[in-house]
Amino acid sequence: MYDTFQTDRLIDLWLAEDIGYCDLTAQVMIEPHETGAFVMNAREKLIVAGIDVAVRIFKRYDPSLDVTVHVKDGDAIEKGTIMLTVRGNARSVLTAERTALNIVQRLSGIANLTAEYVAAVAGTRARLIDTRKTTPGLRMLEKHAVTCGGGLNHRLGLDNGVMIKDNHIAVCGGISKAVERARRQLPVLTKLEVECDRLDQVREALEAGVDVIMLDNMSVADMAKAVDMVGGRTKLEASGGISLATIGEIARTGVDYISTSKINQASSCVDIGLDEAE
Repeated sequence: MYDTFQTDRLIDLWLAEDIGYCDLTAQVMIEPHETGAFVMNAREKLIVAGIDVAVRIFKRYDPSLDVTVHVKDGDAIEKGTIMLTVRGNARSVLTAERTALNIVQRLSGIANLTAEYVAAVAGTRARLIDTRKTTPGLRMLEKHAVTCGGGLNHRLGLDNGVMIKDNHIAVCGGISKAVERARRQLPVLTKLEVECDRLDQVREALEAGVDVIMLDNMSVADMAKAVDMVGGRTKLEASGGISLATIGEIARTGVDYISTSKINQASSCVDIGLDEAE
């Protein structure tokens, strides 16, 4: 889920960055009125994310281009699948090509890795969620890619919830005092989460009545103890040091959410190409 108005603002920046003064290669090699038909195809198995953004890129650069989409975000497709077809002015298609490919490759890579993490917690109550450790300027779309891969979004930004971390606690003089301060001005529909790295902090946060407790870099044994201590009275989020090798064991402790930045920061772009239509 993303806003198309905001996306178009990003697209303008991306195209301006790549084009510069002009697409010199297209200008000197292709006649102004030459046309062509091209297909964007998957060169490996992948989960689609950002295909509609690619369409907007082509149409933003040249509204006369005819773009047909053959897949949708969230689809799991095989190598060789045609994702979209674009027809029209050849200069326009080739000028916008790289920008369109870049964003779909990036977002589909995030969706792919997210799906791997989601599969690793299958059969448990835990749900995978993302973090704010996103590429500057791409958060809206990268968080959309996480949902395409089956994950959930954590805070969209600093204005999207209250998360009391260790430095906030230090300034306020303890978890209880920090929560009390936050409650004074907290919007009525906004959730409050506290980061804890010790079991005594979990107990204090539970007594303070917070909505979510983050178990930050705790051992699996301590996470299991925290689950027993809380007994379902609030939601528990495990975070810190999460990997594909560890997430399954963490999920089996009974936590509600597991957050990791790796689905954004460690994802690899998938291989997608734009080729002349046969």
